[in-house]
Amino acid sequence: MQVAIVGAGIVGLYLASKLAKKSKVFLFEKKEKVGGKACSALYSERIFSFLPDIKKFAKNKIEFCLINFPKKRIKIDFKKNFFVFDRQKIEKHLLLEAKKAKAKISFRKRVGEREIEEFLKNFDRLIGCDGANSIVRKFLKVKKANFYLGIQGFLKKKDFSNFVEVWPTKEGFLWKIPRGKEIEYGIIERASRARRIFENFKQKQKIEIEKINCAPILEDFFVPENEKITLCGEAAGLVKPWSGGGVIWGLISANILLKTFPDFLAYQKEIKKKFSKQIFLSKVAKKIVYFLGFKFPKFLFSEYRIDGDFILSKDGIF
Repeated sequence: MQVAIVGAGIVGLYLASKLAKKSKVFLFEKKEKVGGKACSALYSERIFSFLPDIKKFAKNKIEFCLINFPKKRIKIDFKKNFFVFDRQKIEKHLLLEAKKAKAKISFRKRVGEREIEEFLKNFDRLIGCDGANSIVRKFLKVKKANFYLGIQGFLKKKDFSNFVEVWPTKEGFLWKIPRGKEIEYGIIERASRARRIFENFKQKQKIEIEKINCAPILEDFFVPENEKITLCGEAAGLVKPWSGGGVIWGLISANILLKTFPDFLAYQKEIKKKFSKQIFLSKVAKKIVYFLGFKFPKFLFSEYRIDGDFILSKDGIF
C-alpha cells in the first residue's frame, strides 16, 4: 500500500516513521527543511510515551501555572509535569527515524489541489498533517474555519523557574514561559486584537522582545468521513481549547490512526469518540472560568490541581 502524507511537522514525521514499517510512505513538505514553526514547545511528560528519546532536548521543567486575573491569582498544579523543548531538535530526530524506516521525504514540495488530485490517482491513502492552514482540509471543502493568532517573542535572560504565568484576555491569554537560557512571552487571541494587546502588554511590562514569530491556530475539530483521505493533528483542529497546544493530542490521534489503518472510517469513528466530548467540555469550562475570573473572582478557589492535557481524566473534571 502506498501512502502520501502532507506536512513534515512532529505528527507527520511520527506517522511517516511508523507507517513506513508496513507501507510505502511518501512525505511532502513545502519548507526547505524541518523546524521553523512558531511553537512554544511546552509539552507534558506524556510525550515521552510516544518519543522516549527526546528527554535530552528538554530545556526546563514546569510544575505549575499562575493565572493572573485582574483581581485574583490562581495557582494550577499539574498532575503531570511539563517540559520546554527545542522543537527543531525533536523534528530533526523524527526525520532521521522516518528515513531509517525508508520513508521517502520530499522538501520544497508545495501541494495544491492539482497535486492532491494526482495523489488520489497514485496513492492508496492520503493523510493531511499540514497544520492550521491545511490544503488537504481545504480540498475536502470543509466550511470556513475559525482561527486564533499565536504570537511569541523571546527575551535573552536566564530563567529556570518551575512555573509559567498567564494573563487572560477576552478570548485567549498572554503568557510567560521560562526556557532556561531565555524567557518566552506570547499571546493567543483573535487576530483582530492579538497584536495590539501584545504590544500594550510589552509596554506595561517594560520588556524588549526579540525574534517575534506568529502562527494561526485552528479551533474547529473535523475529521472527514472518507475512505481514502483523512486529517491528523492540528489539520483536524485537534488543539486544546484552553491552551492552543496540539502536539500531545496530535500524537494521540496519530496512534489511533496507526491502530485503525488503513480503515479511515474506523479512524474517524474512534477519533470523534476520543475527542468530541473533551473539546465541548473544554470550551464550556474555559468560558465558565473566564466569566468567573473577570466578573466574580471570589467564587474561584485559589488553587486547583488538573491534568494539563485533558479536562476529563480518570479523576474527573478539574
